[in-house]
Amino acid sequence: MPDCIFCKIIDKKIPSDIVLENNGIFAFRDINPQAPVHVLIIPKKHIPSLMDLHDTDGKLLGQVYAAAREIAKKEKVDETGFRIVVNNGADAGQAVAHLHFHLLGKRKLLWPPG
Repeated sequence: MPDCIFCKIIDKKIPSDIVLENNGIFAFRDINPQAPVHVLIIPKKHIPSLMDLHDTDGKLLGQVYAAAREIAKKEKVDETGFRIVVNNGADAGQAVAHLHFHLLGKRKLLWPPG
């Protein structure tokens, strides 16, 4: 999508602090972190929201969670704990219409979250 900021980040038209990149996934540090570790994990395929996933996207979701495991180990939150968050829609706080997963860690995360 030409106007999607995350697609521009994936295409490296906008700089980012890349944490992980492979064929299907791009992960980078959030520019407004909500925890000492705050990494956005996004599929390279443009999917506007969780509601736009198709049955054929199961493998892609597996890649997202495999990336989350790898990043958690790299950031040393695999043993202390971390949270994966997906905001879907305006009321949930989704600010960019490209499916993305927040990996948060390295601080005590409260429940309920908000």
